[in-house]
Amino acid sequence: MTDEKRHNLKQEEPKKPQNNESKLRSKRKEQGRQNGQVKEAAPKKKVWVQIRLLPIWLRIILVLVLLIGAALLGTMIGYGSLGDGNPTDVFKKETWTHILDIINGVES
Repeated sequence: MTDEKRHNLKQEEPKKPQNNESKLRSKRKEQGRQNGQVKEAAPKKKVWVQIRLLPIWLRIILVLVLLIGAALLGTMIGYGSLGDGNPTDVFKKETWTHILDIINGVES
């Protein structure tokens, strides 16, 4: 093929269809050339609505309740299995006074 034929084939290539965005850009450029300035189309605003399943105050209360529950369950397991005692005895006042007496060094 000669160079002239190649050159003619390149010129005769069909133009690719432009998408909407590139058409809009070319239209804006043309408007800018005619009017001296480019008018921007207002962008579409996406509305983001976040719906909370649990309000913040309920989350705080839920976390506090779970922390207290974990602490109570941990003391029951610790006193029952590690201390070789009855797990429900951990809630008696006598148990805690005895533990505090041991910590403070008071003989009973």
